[in-house]
Amino acid sequence: MKTKPNLTFDKLFNISFGFFGVQIAYALQSANISRIFATLGADPHDLSYFWILPPLMGMVVQPLVGLFSDKTWTRFGRRIPYLFVGAFAAVVVMCLLPNAGSLGLTVGAAMIFGLISLMFLDTSINMAMQPFKMMVGDMVNEQQKAKAYSIQSFLCNAGSLMGYAFPFIFTAIGIANIAPEGEIPDSVKWSFYVGAAILILCVIYTTANVKEYDPKQMAEFQEAALATNDTKDAAQESAALKKRAVKVFVQVGIVQFFCWAAFMYMWTYTNGAIADTVWHTTDTASEGYQEAGNWVGILFAVQAVGSVLWATLLPMFKNIKVGYALSLVLGGIGFAMVPFMPDQYTLFVPYFLIGFAWAAMLAMPFTLVTNALEGSKYMGTFLGLFNCTICLPQIVAAALGGVVLTMLGSAQGNMLILAGVLLIVGALTVPFITTKK
Repeated sequence: MKTKPNLTFDKLFNISFGFFGVQIAYALQSANISRIFATLGADPHDLSYFWILPPLMGMVVQPLVGLFSDKTWTRFGRRIPYLFVGAFAAVVVMCLLPNAGSLGLTVGAAMIFGLISLMFLDTSINMAMQPFKMMVGDMVNEQQKAKAYSIQSFLCNAGSLMGYAFPFIFTAIGIANIAPEGEIPDSVKWSFYVGAAILILCVIYTTANVKEYDPKQMAEFQEAALATNDTKDAAQESAALKKRAVKVFVQVGIVQFFCWAAFMYMWTYTNGAIADTVWHTTDTASEGYQEAGNWVGILFAVQAVGSVLWATLLPMFKNIKVGYALSLVLGGIGFAMVPFMPDQYTLFVPYFLIGFAWAAMLAMPFTLVTNALEGSKYMGTFLGLFNCTICLPQIVAAALGGVVLTMLGSAQGNMLILAGVLLIVGALTVPFITTKK
């Protein structure tokens, strides 16, 4: 029986390198969407509603990418065609979205243009992002998956670091960080333009350096995975595999619900929270609010640094669930600290801790689920469906955001305390995940 070989570090790296560029795009979106729509004129109580669209598109797109790519075999590969098309579309939309306020439209029309652009941006990012997770599932054996997803986590956070820092860097070199009321500053526009260029270059690199297994090889690997079990009946073993995979899918999905709801509130309310507590302003047209917007990128970059460093330690945990739960607890403590920090620099501490949770969220769930799926012909479909455990909690959190903000006294900092509580609750559910002995 032919089993998946161990891959060298450079092959594992090449499989995920394009994720670096995709994550730059995702980082620019997550750090700047609230800033963009607040600048266009959105009320803070309505900000979370703009965040419903991205996970909703992910919930639709990623299962479809998984389903169709499972059945796709071309000379360019199985997953790579979807990766390339998604990346190309993302590049086009990244050049459109930050210009929503510069086209001479009314406030309402500018927001609609921004929403449509956001919809297409998140659709394309999701289409480009999912194939990387699937390629690890397809090409990496069980013993190396934790390492492969940790490499992916490292590249993801390195891309995030760059994307988050772009507006601050461009402001530092003299590009305008303020604009007429209702328009997006040039520092944000150029961040999106440069991010788009890097994205397509990274995806071209992965496309040129990764050769996916062909249908015959994949069939041999799947047969070998099933043959390692004691059950002789292939149909019986396949049914047992599906049952085990669904069980792990649900258990990890419960943890995911609390984690991704927490991060949705971070992305939505960090800008307003620190503008209020550190810059003492809620005026979105003020210089202080836009400075806070730049600083959000720096804080998210600090989070990315924490994630990169913590990702190198996660594979050292002999018990994957211990590493997972500890990461979430430390991240929860970080969230709860944010509103109490006296200045912009002490905010580095909580966001560094938040990075620990982010590193675990990127690596651990997919390690647990793909290990449970080893030998399945439908890896892509399962992973596409598993993305719903990422998208659904964000949709729920965004839909309730305005109501919850009102209940918590309309102080955006309180939403970050709530995020901390959610992460700790997520950590308490980790021990219930079933793993292979």
